[in-house]
Amino acid sequence: MRRHLTRTGLLIVGDELLLGRRSDKHFPRALDFFSARAVDLAWVFYVGDDHDLLVRQFKAIRDQGDVCFCFGGIGATPDDRTRQAMADAHDRPLSRHPEAVRLIERQFGREAYPKRILMAELPQGASIIPNEYNNIPGFFLGDIYCLPGFPEMAWPMVEWVVSTQFSTDPSARHGFAAVAVPDVRESELIDLLAEVQRCFPQVRVSSLPRFPAEGRWLVELGVRGPHGQVSAAMEWMCRQLQQRGLRFDHLSGS
Repeated sequence: MRRHLTRTGLLIVGDELLLGRRSDKHFPRALDFFSARAVDLAWVFYVGDDHDLLVRQFKAIRDQGDVCFCFGGIGATPDDRTRQAMADAHDRPLSRHPEAVRLIERQFGREAYPKRILMAELPQGASIIPNEYNNIPGFFLGDIYCLPGFPEMAWPMVEWVVSTQFSTDPSARHGFAAVAVPDVRESELIDLLAEVQRCFPQVRVSSLPRFPAEGRWLVELGVRGPHGQVSAAMEWMCRQLQQRGLRFDHLSGS
């Protein structure tokens, strides 16, 4: 039975990202993909090609019980450390997955050996994620899904995972509304935000101050949550702002 997915996290691996040699394309893609399915991104971690650090991250994610999509580091070169780190984090050896071997052999024939076949060495007990781009599969163990770093390969694989392992409800997308309040400092609005949160516990409030431009302070107050609750919370907050004699402008919401 598929589980309902409402939140997930991303682990994006590669020295090339942290050194600025490449720009990450997974985070912006994830914002669009998961938002359309009413799935919140709870966290995003960037990690270099460091075996010990990867092991610690995988252990922490496993212990938290979070669903994680991990991108990068599953190739066959020495700097690809995700497969070994996942095995070590779960106290399992690497072993050649029969189905992964079959897929790689079918794709490359004799050229699968001696190096490409290394990508069939997965943590013992892992299940594979099909890769229609070149038949080199990803894999998952528990709720950690390990995918290639190349977006053109990875995102069809993410879609396969979400559609086969989980259910989502796009109609449950949260709404968002915001107002811009000029000539006020954030510290003057803390009690108001706390009261909104107390009266409407299903929403989350946010505050984004802008530093003075031409001597004028501005604070953007936001409310996010179920659409009906967002409307009610924002109406209540606007009344409170008016009672305090504060002006505000409505910003575009969703």
